[in-house]
Order: sequence, then structure tokens, then C-alpha cells
Amino acid sequence: MTGVLLCPGQGAQRVGMGKDLAARFPAAREVFAAVDEALAFPLSRLAWDGPEADLTLTHNAQPAILTHTLAVHAVARAGLRPVAAAGHSLGEYSAYATAGSLALADAARLVRRRGELMLEAGQRRPGAMAAVLGLAGDAVAEACRDASAGGEVAVAANFNAPDQTVISGDPPAVERAGRRCKAAGAKRVLSLKVSGAFHSPLMAPAQAGLQTELERVAFADPRFPVIANATAAAARDAGTARRLLGEQLTAPVRWVEGMRAAVGLAGADATFLEIGPGKVLAGLLKRIAPEAKALSLGTADEVQRFLERAA
Repeated sequence: MTGVLLCPGQGAQRVGMGKDLAARFPAAREVFAAVDEALAFPLSRLAWDGPEADLTLTHNAQPAILTHTLAVHAVARAGLRPVAAAGHSLGEYSAYATAGSLALADAARLVRRRGELMLEAGQRRPGAMAAVLGLAGDAVAEACRDASAGGEVAVAANFNAPDQTVISGDPPAVERAGRRCKAAGAKRVLSLKVSGAFHSPLMAPAQAGLQTELERVAFADPRFPVIANATAAAARDAGTARRLLGEQLTAPVRWVEGMRAAVGLAGADATFLEIGPGKVLAGLLKRIAPEAKALSLGTADEVQRFLERAA
């Protein structure tokens, strides 16, 4: 099947993720085992059996989601003809791995370290994030600019859908920005449970450490384009991939623009295949490009049905 691969980001984790997949498909089991070995930690046991409180920790959730995503890819790849890939935040690492730009073990170690650095940055300078619903992204960004004052910063961090934007930054500034968004017509402003102000300037210390880690890892040119979060444009070479993964940590996730770029790149006949836990990205796509076809592959039954159709 010709398609665009969509790789989920943090928040998609759940206890039991990938367990049925690994039980049914040897290729999926091999991915979980390889990540356990790369991390010298039984991540598969945590993903499959919990406890949930430990799984949701940033440095555990990120490699768990990546592993589930790449386990689905390992099984379904026989029926896939990707023309592009995209991943939401941490999912961008999964996207590069599906494109052959990053080796599995390197990707797992990178996202594990990324999560640790993000947690450390959040402990050093506590931040907040909030989802703004029912207000255009430009208006949210303007509210954030108006709310940033006295050294306190708020930014539009995730442009998830035309009417859903996540703001991030210092807690007082995020609170002020939320009030401004409500005054501008937002339907709801929902505080998010996070360990830091992701995709904001508050992640600068994490970005510096992550860039060092990225420079140590071998990157190959991706076999197909990967839509980068930071630019909403296709990355086609190893150097660009490495650079943009570093920039991504403090840059906004330009998901709306990226999905529109992917639709233009893939053409009308392509199917968008969300691989990994959850169905969030397929849902966002329908709000961004209603004409696009989307399919979620996360469970063993979903993958089995896909393989039968693709045969």
C-alpha cells in the first residue's frame, strides 16, 4: 500500500502497549528484545505490565512509544510502500528509523536520553503546558507574545490542528496566555500534566545536551522524505535530519503545516498510516485535511487485517 507513515508522540503510551503484537508476531518480539538489550533495561516488561506511573515518566514513555511504533513497522513493512513519513515530537525519531536513517538501537538510546534531558531541564526550571481548543493558531501565538513579560515566557508549542494549539513556558506566563486566549474566544484551555515546558525556550539546556548525543550517532540519508516538526518541510539527507532533531526540542511542532505538506507530497491516492499506540494522529489529520485517507495500526488485530488486505 502506498502511504505516508505517521508516528505518534508522547501521551500515546498505555500499559499493555504492543503486548498482543509481540505475542503474535516474531518480528515485533525481536524489536522489543533489541530495545531491552540496547537500553540494558526491561522496557518491554514496563510497557506490557506497568506500573502506569513509571511508564508515563518521560524517559520511559518516549522509548516505549518508539519501540511499539517500530514493532508495528517491522511486521507491516511487507505491505508498505512509504512515500514519506512524519512523527509528532518524539515520533520524528521513529519516522527517521522507519526510513532507515537511524538504527533501532541508536534511536532507542537517543530518545531515552532525550527524555532524561527534558526531565532534568524541567526540574531545573519548572514549566507548564496547556491545550487551547477552539481558537486559531495565529491568535494563540499572539496571546503568548502578549503574555510574555518580566523574563517569563509563553509560546505556541504544538500546532496540532487548525483549532487546537498547545502553549508552553513559565507557569505564570502560560496562565496569562490562557486567560488571553479565553478572552479572544477559545472554547477551552486545559492544563496538561507534563514534567517540563516542552518545545519552548525552557528546553534550551536539554537541547545542548541532546545535540552532543546526536553528533555521536551515525545517520544515513532517509530512503524517503521525513517531514520535520521544526520546518514542516521534507528532510532528505542525514545532516538535515541530525540538525533538525536538535532544533526540534525548543522549536514548535508545526503539525498542521507538516500534514498539509505531506498531503501535497504524497498525492491524492496515498493512505496515511498511523503506526504505534493510539489513534490521535489519524484524528488530527481528519481535522487538517478531511479528504485524506487515514488508517491506524497499533494492535495485533489491526496489523493482521492490514497484512491480509495488502497481500
